[in-house]
Amino acid sequence: MAPVQRIDGKAFAARMTTRIADEVRSLFDEAGLKPGLAVVLVGHDPASQVYVGAKHKATIAAGMKSFEHRLPAETSEDVLLGLIAQLNADPNVHGILVQLPLPAHLDASAVIAAIDPSKNVDGFHVVNAGQLATGQDALVPCTPLGCLFLLQDHLGDLSGLHAVIVGRSNIVGKPMAQLLLGANCTVTIAHSGSRDLPALCRTADILIAAVGRPEMIRGDWIKPGATVIDVGINRIPDGDSTRLVGDVAFAEAGHAGAITPVPGGVGPMTIACLLQNTLTAFRRKLPAKA
Repeated sequence: MAPVQRIDGKAFAARMTTRIADEVRSLFDEAGLKPGLAVVLVGHDPASQVYVGAKHKATIAAGMKSFEHRLPAETSEDVLLGLIAQLNADPNVHGILVQLPLPAHLDASAVIAAIDPSKNVDGFHVVNAGQLATGQDALVPCTPLGCLFLLQDHLGDLSGLHAVIVGRSNIVGKPMAQLLLGANCTVTIAHSGSRDLPALCRTADILIAAVGRPEMIRGDWIKPGATVIDVGINRIPDGDSTRLVGDVAFAEAGHAGAITPVPGGVGPMTIACLLQNTLTAFRRKLPAKA
């Protein structure tokens, strides 16, 4: 049996960001304007600081304007909402991202709801979710959008394929289902209440694991030849250190047709799609050509 094909998200994201940078350069030459992305970080969560730093670096590398706002952990909700109102009104800011999780005293739902949907490049606003669900042009959450791009690049036309999504979060599972429905897949969303989950997974031509539980999806849950997208990023003990693993037991998935590795699969696509969403939001604000 041939070895399972690895879907290289890192390489795809690199090609994608190069194309985005070329588009940004062309738009600047034409209109003298650049997309601007504002990222808001509240507190000092170490992982969030790493993510925000990576987003800033990628934004600058793509030729966009980067606006960072780092606020102390004790920042009040009124102050945070005031900053968002300023960013909503700033014509130089085309995308706004508030890094999650927020400190416990802040209401994440209220904060997301305060962001102008046309600038909500995370795609989490209920207006964005509603537009996606009804087939309208929407700013789509970055991780599922990246998964869709990888699937289309690997498989081409997805019409008629059965996709099983394990996980029903607003960030990945639900928008992923809407995107795959839009690509004419037959879609099943599985979750903690699903009966006989292994048997359900074995029906999938496309299996998407997004539950946040290390190596939960075992090899015998995967149909031979299936394409597996592993969204999970979990850190587990490994001797005196730790290592990253996905939601799929990668070593047991040799009979899959293709699979995204962890790391190097879905992860790099999230930032690339954030840049893509910012470019999309910017294009929608450009004046119509006569």
